[in-house]
Parts: sequence; structure tokens; C-alpha cells
Amino acid sequence: MDRLEKLTKDFRSSLERLGEALHRAEIYRTTGEYSFYRDSAIQRFEFTFEIFWKSLKYFLDKEGIICRSPRSCIREFFTAGYLSEDEVRVLFQMIEDRNLTVHTYIEELAEEIFSHLTLYEKILQDILKKLEHTIQ
Repeated sequence: MDRLEKLTKDFRSSLERLGEALHRAEIYRTTGEYSFYRDSAIQRFEFTFEIFWKSLKYFLDKEGIICRSPRSCIREFFTAGYLSEDEVRVLFQMIEDRNLTVHTYIEELAEEIFSHLTLYEKILQDILKKLEHTIQ
């Protein structure tokens, strides 16, 4: 298994775990346990974001394209024709939300970030499929 295959496998696993946490948070939305599951989903979003952008970076490196940050990797992935402008806008918002996760002790902010996670999960699933398609 080469490095890109390993990264995409880890990316898939982290996305599955994020989906699991989102599902649990929705199940427990009206209970006292909701904040625990919401916070778990946010935590899983953090590590899913990290493996996402590192997968993009490695994919682009293999294509001879250098990027050094999540934002530059997203731009380069867009330039290579893999993303729409709307997807780029959402991914840039995702970067902002990721940077704010250290402040999720603020309830309103935690709720705001959590409300975006389902959309982020969908876009990340689409990107994962594109990466996996290039491996085959």
C-alpha cells in the first residue's frame, strides 16, 4: 500500500467516525447528553480536517504541485479542476471553523460550528471519492 492509499484509508476512517458522532449528537439532541456528543463530533471534525488536508497535500505533491497550508492546497486542488468555486468557499469556511474549535467552550460558537458539520462531511466525502478514484 503506498502512502496515498494509506492516507485515503485513514481519511475514510475518520469521516466514518465523524458521521457516527454527528448521528449520535442528533439522536441525543433533546437530552442532557447532547453537549457531550456535539463536542465529540467537533473533536472528530478536527482530526478529520487534518487528515483531509494532508491527503490533499500528498496527492498534489505526487502531481508535482507544492502546497504548504490547507488554504493553498485547496486552491491548488481547485486549479487542478477537482473543485467548484462553491466548494472552495465552503472549504475556506471550514478552515475558519477549524481554527475556532479551540474556543468551543463558548456554547454559541460550539453550536455554530456543529451546525456546519453535516455540510462539511458531505463535501469531504465527495473529495475522498475523487482521491480514491485517482488511486484506482
